[in-house]
Amino acid sequence: QVQLVESGGGLVQAGDSLRLSCAASGGAFDTYALAWSRQAPGKEREFVAGISANGLTYYSDSVKGRFTVSRDNAKNTVFLQMNSLKPEDTAVYYCAADAAGVRTKPYEYDYWGQGTQVTVSS
Repeated sequence: QVQLVESGGGLVQAGDSLRLSCAASGGAFDTYALAWSRQAPGKEREFVAGISANGLTYYSDSVKGRFTVSRDNAKNTVFLQMNSLKPEDTAVYYCAADAAGVRTKPYEYDYWGQGTQVTVSS
């Protein structure tokens, strides 16, 4: 059983940056694919970025070039660096993990964190 705890969300202005962290425990962290998804009010949860166990990264078109996902296996932590934030990035951001690899359908992941709120004002 993997436990995930996100942190780093907050209220920022358009154009600012934020760095989200997700600390994992309870599993073989370096064997899991990790992903970030987000859910805005009234919308479906959507895939944002993912990183495989061997470090391959994947991004949605909406964040490509602005967001960077990375992992530190020594610290059992995955990060999401978010630059040039836009009001449409406002959402609850969730960390997820799965042994089967990176998938772009959020609900296919086995383990989820509780989420962290990111609000971008214009």
